Amino acid sequence: MLLFALAFLLVILQPSAGQFPRVCANVQSLLSKECCPPWDGDGSPCGELSSRGSCQNILLSQAPLGPQFPFSGVDDREDWPSVFYNRTCRCEGNFMGFNCGECKFGFSGPNCTERQVKTRRNIFQLTTSEKNKFLAYLNLAKNIPSQDYVIATGTYTQMNNGSNPMFRDINVYDLFVWMHYYASRDTLLGGSSVWRDIDFAHEAPGFLPWHRVFLLMWERQIQRITGDENFTIPYWDWRDAEDCEVCNDEYMGGRHPTNPNLLSPASIFSSWQVICTQSEEYNSQQALCSATSEGPIRRNPGNNDKSRTPRLPSSADVEFCLSLTQYESGPMDKMANYSFRNTLEGFADPQTAISNPAQSGLHNALHIYMNGSMSQVQGSANDPIFVLHHAFVDSIFERWLRRHRPMLEVYPAANAPIGHNRENYMVPFIPLYRNGEFFKPSRELGYDYEYLQEPALQSFQDFLTPYLQEARQIWAWLVGAAVFGGIVTAMLTGLIRACRKKKGGTSSEIQPLLIESEDYNNISYQSNF
Repeated sequence: MLLFALAFLLVILQPSAGQFPRVCANVQSLLSKECCPPWDGDGSPCGELSSRGSCQNILLSQAPLGPQFPFSGVDDREDWPSVFYNRTCRCEGNFMGFNCGECKFGFSGPNCTERQVKTRRNIFQLTTSEKNKFLAYLNLAKNIPSQDYVIATGTYTQMNNGSNPMFRDINVYDLFVWMHYYASRDTLLGGSSVWRDIDFAHEAPGFLPWHRVFLLMWERQIQRITGDENFTIPYWDWRDAEDCEVCNDEYMGGRHPTNPNLLSPASIFSSWQVICTQSEEYNSQQALCSATSEGPIRRNPGNNDKSRTPRLPSSADVEFCLSLTQYESGPMDKMANYSFRNTLEGFADPQTAISNPAQSGLHNALHIYMNGSMSQVQGSANDPIFVLHHAFVDSIFERWLRRHRPMLEVYPAANAPIGHNRENYMVPFIPLYRNGEFFKPSRELGYDYEYLQEPALQSFQDFLTPYLQEARQIWAWLVGAAVFGGIVTAMLTGLIRACRKKKGGTSSEIQPLLIESEDYNNISYQSNF
């Protein structure tokens, strides 16, 4: 009954997410390379009459890229989204969206002036009704077509440079599966040739900001199609878990009684069909995933290759990762050592931070452990556990941001793998978002995590930690400065006393009124660490 009630809301609510806006997926927009749709509020492009935004040329980053992708002009995702559009809406103030018709993350109200911070909660802390509502929302998204967006079923070349548009409808949930596929797919080089060492969402600095945007957009999509503006994505805290605690029919689906690779028939997810999982087939045909059904969700948690992923991540793994002070390092890819990003992503050992792609730690460990649809990068978002997992990964990223308080300049401006420099636009999102725009605390983006809100003492400790680490690095200098300061103070005190004795005292009427005499001896200046 709840599902039917929610479906009715589709008539009055307009969903919004990412990829190709339906109003721009036509010959005129592709040939003119302009995507500046009108805002319904005033009928003008980008809501310009209401000062919400205006149609502007896209400003692309000119910063040099890393050496991982040695081609140019062969992939539609290069300098996103300029192959398809070079003019889009540039929104003002707190407005956002492909037509400036929405509010930026963290704002609401008719003029987007009301700040808001919503809380993401542990899925096991939800009440039964809250948990059931979340599952119903997931199933609704899988069965409602996206009203605002379509997906591309061919490359720009296959579209005859825009004169033969190739797009199709897709449901709300699968829209996000397709976007994850499109960002991580191989480059098609013609014939049977492909380039595999390319990924606009993984294995580089943008991994964490990209998935942060992905979840924010997914969260907003659910809010819109359900009318539940207070909805937030729950997370699964998998630290020290002995098995897949959410893999039962009460939550994300248990194991099939006769086929351990499938989900229990009692789970609503057992009827879901996956898309975008046949990467080798697409490559051989030099084609894009067209989002046709490719079978049921596959999952066999724990029966994975133990030599690669012997166990689920521990609390100690997470704490070590959080102690790393460098966000990125070296080649800024999966070979980076002592990189917080690479260690959290799972290509570096969670006990040494040394790159070891043959092993899978932290984020990667969960994907491999699930041993099914989630274990293949391009199609991993088919399994709804994906959002629970990545919400918790994002919370670890948030803890690192709060503990180390990095400046924006910490995020690499140049020489990162293609698509991952600070000012690069994220593939394949429209409206456009730059990587650096999401390298900031979550509260500035309108959300927080339940387990990060408590003790004020922990918040104070996280605040103090980076300063203590800096103090340790200059400790010898501080001690030397203290000794030198003590000597100078002693010398000055001796001189002052000598002068006072020589002058024989000073009239109380002309003494400076700096401090009450009775309090003077109680004052001391100390540096406490």
